[in-house]
Amino acid sequence: MVSIVLAGGGTAGHTSPLIATAERLREQEPGVSLVAVGTPKGIESRVIPAAGLDLRMIPPVPLPRSLTPALARVPAKLWDAVRQAGAILDEVDADAVVGFGGYVSLPVYLAAKKRGVPVVLHEQNAVPGLANKIAATFAKVVAVTFPGTPLRGARFVGMPLRSAISDLDVTTDRPPALAALGLSGERPVLLVSGGSQGAVAINDATFAARDDLLAAGVDILHVLGPKNMTPDLVEVTDPATGALYRPVAYVDAMEQAYAAADVMVGRSGAGTVMETATVGLPVVFVPLPHGNGEQARNVSFLVEGGAGILVPNAELDGPRLLAEVLPLIQNPERLAAVRERLAGLVPADAAADLAAMVLRVAPGE
Repeated sequence: MVSIVLAGGGTAGHTSPLIATAERLREQEPGVSLVAVGTPKGIESRVIPAAGLDLRMIPPVPLPRSLTPALARVPAKLWDAVRQAGAILDEVDADAVVGFGGYVSLPVYLAAKKRGVPVVLHEQNAVPGLANKIAATFAKVVAVTFPGTPLRGARFVGMPLRSAISDLDVTTDRPPALAALGLSGERPVLLVSGGSQGAVAINDATFAARDDLLAAGVDILHVLGPKNMTPDLVEVTDPATGALYRPVAYVDAMEQAYAAADVMVGRSGAGTVMETATVGLPVVFVPLPHGNGEQARNVSFLVEGGAGILVPNAELDGPRLLAEVLPLIQNPERLAAVRERLAGLVPADAAADLAAMVLRVAPGE
C-alpha cells in the first residue's frame, strides 16, 4: 500500500488544493493511505477532517519577515516541529510527501529530506511563499499554479480543484444551477463576489451600477459576504426589463454560481482565478490592493492572453464597472471568444495531474 503525507494549512488557499489532490489520489490509487499534517490554529483543523482525511497536528512556526526578538526563537521551534513531523512520517512509513505551502509545510519538507522521502510541492501563487522556495531546492517535483512562477524546475500544472469545479459542464449544469439560485435564465447573469469576506470597493461599485445594469436587462447575483449583508439589502426587479438584483450573504456551492453566470466581477486570488478559468467564466478582476501585489500577478497571464480584464481597485466605481461589463455580457460572440481562449490557457484537471506526479515518485511497497 502506498503511503502519502499531505501538508498544508492556515487558509483555504492551502487546504482546498490539498483536499482536491487527495480526492484524485484515492481515485488513481484505491487503498492509498493518506495522512494530512496541519496545525491546531489553521482552518485545516475543521475542513480536512470534514473531507474524510486523517489529520495529525504539529505546532505552527511563523517566520518573522523582519528582525525582531521573535526571530531568535525560530530555530528551536522549527526543529521541534521537524522532530514531530518526522515522527508522523515514520509512523505511517511515508512513501512521499506532497506539500502546499504555509507554516506547516516547512517542518514536513525538512523531515522528509532528512529521511530521503521524496517531496512534491505545489505553489498556489504567482509569488512563491518561503516554505516552497526552500523546498524547491530539493523537491522531486515543483508544481505551480501560474506560468512563470519563479521557482527552480517549476512545472505549470494549474490549481488542483474539487471535482465539482473541474468536472463542471456548463451546458448541462447551468439549468439546475439557475433554478437553485432563483434565476430564470431568460437574461444574462452577472455574478459579483469579493470572496468569502466580501469586498467593499466591489460592493460599492455594484450598488452604484445596479439600476443601470437592471435597465440593460442583466440579472445580478451579488454575493456580499456575511458581514456586509444588512437588512436593507433586498431583491429589486426592474419593472421594464424584469431583470433581478439578488443579494445573498454567501453561496454554499460556488460551482452553481459559476455555472449560472455569464460574467463575473471579483477579486483575483489564486483560487478564484483558476476556478473561473477552468470552468470558462469570463471575469473582470479587481485585485486586492494590499500585500506584495500577488493578486495582480495571478491574473496577468489571462489578461495578456486576452482572456481576462483587470481593473485596479482604486479605479473601480459604478461607471467603470458598467463600461467593462456591459460590452462583454451583451456580446455573445465576444463571450464565446473569451471562453475559447480560457480553454487554451489553463490545464483541465490539475488535481489529477498532480496526483499522478505524486504516485510516480512514491516507491510504494
